[in-house]
Amino acid sequence: MPASEAAAAATQHRPEVGTAPGRGAVVGIRPSGSRAALVELDSLGAVLSLARQLDAEPLSGQRDVVPAATTVLVSADSPESLAAIVRRVRSLDLGPGEQRAGELVVIETVYDGADLDEVARLTGLSREGVVAAHSGQVWDAAFGGFAPGFAYLAGDGALDVPRRSSPRTAVPAGSVALAGTYSAVYPRESPGGWQLIGRTSAVMWDLERANPALLRPGDRVRFEPVREAATLAERAAPATAGADMGETEDADAPSSEEPGLVVVSPGLQCTVQDLGRPGLAALGVGAAGAADRAALRRANRIAGNPPGAAALEALLGGLTVRAARDQVLAVTGARVPLRIAPAQGADPKGGADDGARSGSAGQRQPPLDAPFALLAGETLTLGTPAAGLRSYVAVRGGFAAPEALGSRSTDTLAGIGPEPLRAGDALAILPIGGAHVVGAPEVPPPLPEGVAVLHVVVGPRDDWFTDRALDDFLSAEWTVTQQSNRVGLRLDGPRLERRRDGELASEGTVLGSIQVPPNGQPVLFLADHPVTGGYPVIAVVVDADLDSAGQLPPGARVRFAAATASARTSAQPLGITHA
Repeated sequence: MPASEAAAAATQHRPEVGTAPGRGAVVGIRPSGSRAALVELDSLGAVLSLARQLDAEPLSGQRDVVPAATTVLVSADSPESLAAIVRRVRSLDLGPGEQRAGELVVIETVYDGADLDEVARLTGLSREGVVAAHSGQVWDAAFGGFAPGFAYLAGDGALDVPRRSSPRTAVPAGSVALAGTYSAVYPRESPGGWQLIGRTSAVMWDLERANPALLRPGDRVRFEPVREAATLAERAAPATAGADMGETEDADAPSSEEPGLVVVSPGLQCTVQDLGRPGLAALGVGAAGAADRAALRRANRIAGNPPGAAALEALLGGLTVRAARDQVLAVTGARVPLRIAPAQGADPKGGADDGARSGSAGQRQPPLDAPFALLAGETLTLGTPAAGLRSYVAVRGGFAAPEALGSRSTDTLAGIGPEPLRAGDALAILPIGGAHVVGAPEVPPPLPEGVAVLHVVVGPRDDWFTDRALDDFLSAEWTVTQQSNRVGLRLDGPRLERRRDGELASEGTVLGSIQVPPNGQPVLFLADHPVTGGYPVIAVVVDADLDSAGQLPPGARVRFAAATASARTSAQPLGITHA
């Protein structure tokens, strides 16, 4: 098709997103783990109508509502809350209603993407024809997802291309991309499987703006080709130049105070974590937070903090911190040896009597899962774990890291929250307040050793796989690979074969989702997972086993077992079934 014909096709009239006439319908409701359900609908208009109504009048216990191309993912804080939400979904009128009147946003784009030639081959157009079809139409921002500031832009269908068979591990920020009939701009460097056709310098997400997302549902977007480095045609107030993405100033943080702890060595990776920022998935913002939530809560109880106070999450030990003044600490999670070295110049026979064993040269070995003192000048070192992967270090009062969107947690995928710690970082401690007191030692639950067994609710997209694949999934022994991180555990084992060809429209995913890309090797989503995905989810780990998943190191062996009825009470009794 010549470029002129492609441009003409791209500018044909089409209805505005979400304004299709008539009443929408629920096609099916599929379980997505023990506390979420995937609602399938017959049109994008029905999707936007359902999401709008659930957001306008949320029920008790409702966590996240994530609209996508043909689905809405609803998650809750308990199976009982999910049951009430599902009953309401079945009763709603899904007529079009009124949508937000959006703005026209012009995004200047350099069309030199790595996949431009492949898109031309797939569509039968020339490179110029692809550019004309992409820039010659007005796109509608239908919904968000995947990452903060990532908006799915609905087009007229002139460009319809599959995702890459193997996603890239890193897509540059500002990449303009296609997948299916949608276009999008990657707001920051992240993994991704969309076809890259260009780049822009438009800042898609900036916490310094009143509305951090440049594109919001209902907005219209036009891409303007440019030859030189792209510059943003900014609407409203421009973002502050040089703004530190991912952090906002916290009025409660005593930044002017002396530091409580100083990082001597962060080990392999050490981040600040709390219980995360749930409820923002529709903006593309995942909950993040501690990968082992129970260990974080336990550390805070022992240290005398509220359960969601910010603590340090250390990977494979190796963390060393020095006390700038006397502190009370607790360490939980991975089974690591702890060692306290005295302050330089201190009497090796001195030190506090907190029940810890004494070692050579005045060193002490405090216990795990119990409170202990770290006196001014002393250093605490976490050794190599004998079991588990992640350790949690809580300090009395909690760490005063800056808050971003209501949480102090670091989201490594979205780039929100404090940066991972570095040697020399000074860590401020919040004042001790409230009625919390230092807790007693606790007996931790066992860590996964040998072959870990994780219970799953099968689905929501198990029908994309052959019977043999489902048997292999539940019977095989999987190995956690070195490529695993806080986003997810990459697993190695038998190739899971699909029974369906083609692409799955992007839809919401939850913590514990086990997504299977075309290479057939599963990925188990952890705390920093994308909020939407385009590969089918074969099963979801039940909430009770998620903390164990967060403690699996590279090389660990895993088996999946179908959950018993008691572990998934939110599903079949409520009529949540496969369509």
